[in-house]
Amino acid sequence: MSEPQRSAPADDAGRGPAGRPTVFEACGGASAMLDLARAWHARCLADPEAAHPFTRRGIHPRHAERLAAYWGESLGGPPTYTTALGTEADVVRTHSGNGPHDSLDAAAAVCFALALDDAAIPDDPALRDTLARWFEWSNQLVNHGWPTPADVPDDLRLPHWDWEGPVS
Repeated sequence: MSEPQRSAPADDAGRGPAGRPTVFEACGGASAMLDLARAWHARCLADPEAAHPFTRRGIHPRHAERLAAYWGESLGGPPTYTTALGTEADVVRTHSGNGPHDSLDAAAAVCFALALDDAAIPDDPALRDTLARWFEWSNQLVNHGWPTPADVPDDLRLPHWDWEGPVS
């Protein structure tokens, strides 16, 4: 299977195109990502469909912090996840091999949309639309790119997203 589109981070200044804040910055930075990860996780645990991945096996005790670092890096924040916590291949292997799960994906997306309010992410329509598109795209890359964990290549790069979509 060919590798899904991967990308590079925002420019050296940490800004998006033409000086526009990155999606990470527009959300409110690292603290907002942590609030969002915690809110999404809580929403998933409360949802009968979305809770399944979190109840079938143990999760890292600092899952929300790790998820926030991963999301933040993907959305134009600092490379906290890949410099200190793990690799894209690790993330994809953890999520691969579960087959299609459309109802789970849909439930996770609903939980994400609701968590945006819970985490007080700015109610800017362009930001909310960008985040919804990113979540769906990222979910597909992480969960549905390879049939088994053994199929995931070691050299995957964490995918990045800006206001327009995937950054290549």
